[in-house]
Amino acid sequence: MSVSFRLLKQSKKSRARLGILKTPHGEVETPAFIPVATRASVRMLDTREIEALGSQMLISNTFHLHLTPGEKIVKKAGGVHGYMDWKKPVMTDSGGFQVFSFGFGRDHGVGKILKEEKEKSIETKQQPSQIKIGEDGVEFRSPINGDKLFLSPRESIKIQEAIGADIMFAFDECPSPLANEEYMKQSLEKTHRWAQMCLDAKKTKQGLYGIVQGGGFTHLRLESARIIGGMGFDGFGIGGEFGYDKKAMEKVVGAVTDALPKNLPRHLLGVGHPEDFAYTARAGIDTFDCIAPTHYARHGTAFTSKGKLDLKKAMMTQDFKPIDPKCSCPVCKTYTRSYISNLLRTHELTGMKLATMHNLYYFNALAKHIRKQIKNGEL
Repeated sequence: MSVSFRLLKQSKKSRARLGILKTPHGEVETPAFIPVATRASVRMLDTREIEALGSQMLISNTFHLHLTPGEKIVKKAGGVHGYMDWKKPVMTDSGGFQVFSFGFGRDHGVGKILKEEKEKSIETKQQPSQIKIGEDGVEFRSPINGDKLFLSPRESIKIQEAIGADIMFAFDECPSPLANEEYMKQSLEKTHRWAQMCLDAKKTKQGLYGIVQGGGFTHLRLESARIIGGMGFDGFGIGGEFGYDKKAMEKVVGAVTDALPKNLPRHLLGVGHPEDFAYTARAGIDTFDCIAPTHYARHGTAFTSKGKLDLKKAMMTQDFKPIDPKCSCPVCKTYTRSYISNLLRTHELTGMKLATMHNLYYFNALAKHIRKQIKNGEL
């Protein structure tokens, strides 16, 4: 096995745990925040900056790398590590999230996590308008040129093997939060069948994580955890939606981790705002990813010890404090809110870069603090 997990400490207060995730490109101290490098790039930053800001591992996207430049080019460049000149571990998401984002997510204008409770309106056999979800895979249209694309479990694994990440994810259907229970049941059966197809298709020694789905239905989550947990994967992703209440989310995720093998790593897909870190760790998650630090930075929002800070407000141009006086990142040591605000308000790319650097450092430092809390018996 090319990927292994060593449990260092189990909290007596919660499901939180300290561990070491070992990969061919180095070790990751967990719990860890994993920055998103969709197209083998964390926007605005180069790989040396990403590492200097405390990042231990990145996650790239199979679907988008398949579109451009194509997995053959990535492989020719020495795999994703050589292509982007990143020496540390990499994960690749399977493309399963795009089943949602290009499908029902686009149709209904919703994300995978709802901000408020809505009616479960997607019924059995209902199809999104822009893609077709079949029994063996999903038909897409390329967002670049409109060409037809077909992604199946076998194709996803083949692409991921060519990309060469340390950890791959099984291809699944990431269901909409608006799917009713009957739709979710049938989607889950498909995801479980596709998981076995991914295992059967795998030819390399790369790590492969199975994905637990089931939405906010706890009994379906537990069924999925039992089935996926017994299939021989190297670790597990927990995907999809969990309801709009974060306390409920912690309860569901905790129930899932209880049902998974204790000696293998768990990754929470697409959840990782600062307010999520503590409950994510308490629920027994080892790694988690989110686009928040880079996405918010490009729109002028910085994360600080006092909460979110809108750097584009006019009043910020008169503020000569660092973004966060308590932060020790290179940006806060060097630049003022006034300077960065002016750059952002005049659409200078340097402003976006500096905000991104601060946010990424802040997220990694917060994960490090969570590890310290677990070590000290505080979480």
